[in-house]
Amino acid sequence: MSLTYRKTTSKNAFSLIELMIVIVILGLLAAMVMPSLTGKGEAAKRDLVCVQMKSIYDGALDMYKIKNSVYPSTEDGLAILTTDDTYFKDGKMPKDSWGNEFIYLNNDGKVELISLGADKKEGGKDSAKDIRLSECK
Repeated sequence: MSLTYRKTTSKNAFSLIELMIVIVILGLLAAMVMPSLTGKGEAAKRDLVCVQMKSIYDGALDMYKIKNSVYPSTEDGLAILTTDDTYFKDGKMPKDSWGNEFIYLNNDGKVELISLGADKKEGGKDSAKDIRLSECK
């Protein structure tokens, strides 16, 4: 009685076809997800700037007005709010999402805060457009 042994081999690796299918699937997923993610970062920065401006207006500027009966003049600007720790922690004025200082205007008691946006220049279109407190939702 003779026993014959057959050597069995097991397959422990992926074939080239299997790898290509996985790469194609990942590429398709990335192609569907990426367009929805692009531009969201800039939109989030713009939304954050609006939140910051509202916080400055509703917090520090209102406190200043309660204490002094008027908002700071355009000449005094927001710098007057940093003279002590009353309005901002450590007397530091927050900056917008791009590291710019906010522009402050007081036109006969009507206050406007402006961020120059991503391009750091006055004016601009689309994502480079200036952000104004009066236009924030």
